[in-house]
Amino acid sequence: MSKKDGNEKLGRKAYEKELRKLQEELCSLQAWVKEHKQRVVIVLEGRDAAGKGGTIKTIVDRVSPRVFRVVALPAPSDREQSQLYLQRYIEHFPAGGEVVIFDRSWYNRAGVEYVMGFCTPEQHQRFLLLCPIVEKFIIDNGINLIKIWLEVGQEEQERRFHARIDDPIRQWKLSPMDLESFKRWYDFSKARDLMLEYTDSEHAPWYLVDSNDKKRARLNCISHILSRIPYKRVEQKKVELPNRSEKRKYDDMASLKGRRFVDQRY
Repeated sequence: MSKKDGNEKLGRKAYEKELRKLQEELCSLQAWVKEHKQRVVIVLEGRDAAGKGGTIKTIVDRVSPRVFRVVALPAPSDREQSQLYLQRYIEHFPAGGEVVIFDRSWYNRAGVEYVMGFCTPEQHQRFLLLCPIVEKFIIDNGINLIKIWLEVGQEEQERRFHARIDDPIRQWKLSPMDLESFKRWYDFSKARDLMLEYTDSEHAPWYLVDSNDKKRARLNCISHILSRIPYKRVEQKKVELPNRSEKRKYDDMASLKGRRFVDQRY
């Protein structure tokens, strides 16, 4: 698969073919993570409408929710606001045999909290200085930390916002915060630049993904995640269905007659 033109969108047929291969590899990764009790944290960040939700949904679509957990925390409670900043995130970190994907993470402080004034400039600066130290501690404790930034352009972001406005089944994705962030494009750009300057470290680097084409972005994200984890295929025992026991056999469909079935409208 190659990209012939920077403006050419990836077709659905080609996308689904490549996605199937990558999802099979994710299942291999899953088996390896379970077998070897590995711990993986994936941080997905980006502007509003950059495609985080769709990318995460694609990653976890064919794997077990017992292994791949998605964490999308709401706004902090009064109690959580009084805690150590990273405390509420760390409590969701993986145990052995788990992959945790943060849909918005501790990097909220470097982005929306900073731009929208939900933290002080001093808190923002302290976060930027301490974050690489904390991430070094996380990695030194055996957790594989992968940080991905989805980068969408102004025109594409605006197109996606209009699509949400015009589509009744997407309107729930719009919030007053989204509209406010749309106005503050360059404030968020500056916040992104500061975040990368301070936290793009050797031990926990940021990797940027062009997300103007959602399909390509999803494939590239999954491919990158697979490349960052040194997994190997785990031999799986061939499964064979056992014979059904005929013991206590009876007409178990006849016993359902007269029960309330949903109307078959489709």
